[in-house]
Amino acid sequence: MVEKIALIIGAGDAIGSAIVRKFAAKGLTVCAARRNGDKLTPLIQELSEAGMKAHAFSCDARKEEEITNLFKHIEENIGELDVVIFNVGANVPMSILETDSRKFFKIWEMACFAGFLSGREAARYMTKRKQGTIIFTGATASMRGAAGFAAFASAKHGLRALAQSMARELGPQNIHVAHVVIDAAVDTKWIQGFLPDYADKKANEGIVEPSDLAKNYIHLYEQPKNAWTFELDVRPYIEKW
Repeated sequence: MVEKIALIIGAGDAIGSAIVRKFAAKGLTVCAARRNGDKLTPLIQELSEAGMKAHAFSCDARKEEEITNLFKHIEENIGELDVVIFNVGANVPMSILETDSRKFFKIWEMACFAGFLSGREAARYMTKRKQGTIIFTGATASMRGAAGFAAFASAKHGLRALAQSMARELGPQNIHVAHVVIDAAVDTKWIQGFLPDYADKKANEGIVEPSDLAKNYIHLYEQPKNAWTFELDVRPYIEKW
């Protein structure tokens, strides 16, 4: 049986780690990457102790050389990538008057340009095999620009457009490209401190649980090619939209 490899770029403490756990539990060898790979040590240890195969990598997804080297190392030393998930976040609210060019560019680099680099490298390997899945994590900002989120929304709109173009180009080559719109607050430390009504929403299942969210990535990965989904939007039952 051919070993299946999953790469999660942006394996943070909440969504990213939840995705890593779900794919590891499905029997894939998981490669988790984030800027500071040392922060992944507890997660990799947890999975290894449970008998799952997991590897951690430090990688700044905005740096082309680091991304190309990451893919090359995994393909040559671990195995052929079957699924790649881009989950880098850059949700930084700020007034347009406070958004200088450096901040705008940095958010675009993280949320859009890094997605391009990751998606392109995934496609380079997968097109040779005519097989694979590439999933991008989006947000409410992928669909509309809210006040105070000009930089983030522009980057997320760009990432969605990238995903659409890739899906149309790569689909006929048997490569499933999907985009997940998370249209709600996800249970993270930042949200816990940011939302004044966090406790009430949490008690009424109005906050997205990372583990439940991650099930959607498995669903997309396992879809038969006669019924692929490009875009999947996720929100709690009480979320207004």
